[in-house]
Amino acid sequence: MPNLIVKLYSVFFKYQQKNLLQTLSLSSLTDQKPTNSFGVSSRPHESIAASNPSFTDGVATKDIHVDPISSLSLRIFLPDTAITSPLPSTHDYGGYLPPPGNFHRKLPVMLQFHGGGFVSGSNESVGNDAFCRRIAKLCDVIVVAVGYRLAPETKYPGAFEDGFKVLNWIAKQANLAACGRLDSQSHIFDSFGASMVEPWLAAHGDPSRCVLLGVSSGANIADYLARRAVEAGKLLDPVKVVAQVLMFPFFIGSTPTHSELKLANSYFYDKAMCKLAWKLFLPKEQFSLDHPAANPLTAGRQPPLKYMPPTLTIVAEHDFMRDRAISYSEELRKVNVDAPVLDYKDTVHEFATLDVLLHTPQARVCAEDVTIWVKKYISLKGHEFSY
Repeated sequence: MPNLIVKLYSVFFKYQQKNLLQTLSLSSLTDQKPTNSFGVSSRPHESIAASNPSFTDGVATKDIHVDPISSLSLRIFLPDTAITSPLPSTHDYGGYLPPPGNFHRKLPVMLQFHGGGFVSGSNESVGNDAFCRRIAKLCDVIVVAVGYRLAPETKYPGAFEDGFKVLNWIAKQANLAACGRLDSQSHIFDSFGASMVEPWLAAHGDPSRCVLLGVSSGANIADYLARRAVEAGKLLDPVKVVAQVLMFPFFIGSTPTHSELKLANSYFYDKAMCKLAWKLFLPKEQFSLDHPAANPLTAGRQPPLKYMPPTLTIVAEHDFMRDRAISYSEELRKVNVDAPVLDYKDTVHEFATLDVLLHTPQARVCAEDVTIWVKKYISLKGHEFSY
């Protein structure tokens, strides 16, 4: 069983989250305005970690706003392993333009999507910032944490579209960088919203080794993007999605699983809260627990599962959502997709990503396990999955 500290914090978390869900539900009922297309990507109660473009504990970060017509934003995490020789003493790499020289190492790119039931969370939150720093260092990748638009201000498919927009943006950035005009005098304009090629990605990113990692509701977005990437095929060149990691996916369905019955009142996120979050995320006329965004095993989802990339699924013992995630992984394995499940004992939903649990032994072991599996696929340069 989880220890006393986890149980107490779960009570506090659920109280806070239920109040948020109820407040958002009430405001969505009384607000007659149309969906906010600009949207919001964080809540006032979130504790935010400031970005730091100088290397601190081995990772530099910066925030960029990539879409002028929405609140969509990115936080880039660059590990210092990208630098293969010492920097000139007079130059601070903390700036936005890497200095010229032969010390630019190319690293895989990982798109990360935070949790929060589609209604809360942030790519800049203290917990998400610390988790992404850990993953960037362990996996030796550039992590691009996506600040997608939240519900109910922006309903489905807004958050999913944001994810695909970022995937396309990374492809555009790679193609701009290939022009070979990255220097302090260049003025390469990108119609998506960035006035220049993004220098950290241009100098160090290898999008042909792209991994998707989603946490809770972010896992639903990652899985959607994996499907879209398969369907897009070479249209996303040079981006190649080589693997995805689904951590405690926010899956649900109208026919309850064993864990949904047994653990309906589980820690941190219970079934009642989950259903309310889905009501806030899905448009009223589309609401169904078997909506393709909610239930990965809904009939008719495309593309066929056999074309999906390798998929690592992380589940927690005391999470009511665990069984549906396991069932999805089983279906992937039936069609010969590498889709292992890592099941952690005495753990709760988001045990490896919540700020108060990040320093627990289980969280550290989970991050190391993810690293071992991801490195198997980011070493296979150019591998792609399409149909």
